[in-house]
Amino acid sequence: MMEIDISELKSEGEDIIKELEDFLKQRLGVEVEKSADNIVVKSDETPKRYLRVLLRKFLHKSGLKEYFRIISKEENVLKIKERKLLVEEE
Repeated sequence: MMEIDISELKSEGEDIIKELEDFLKQRLGVEVEKSADNIVVKSDETPKRYLRVLLRKFLHKSGLKEYFRIISKEENVLKIKERKLLVEEE
């Protein structure tokens, strides 16, 4: 069982969260549940590295790759974290 922390991705709206949930169900073919700030992938056979690749593909497909990144939080937890954007001063 793997968890994905989506607390920072929620700022983009519920539509993105629903799309992510559907994307994971379609690609993995396993049960995916959404709780308050997490998406839980109910499969012991899904490698963490593959899940990370799928999350990156989703961010790229949604046009959010420049604003978010995937980091490992704990043993079975991945986090979608907002990037710190550099602001050029004139």
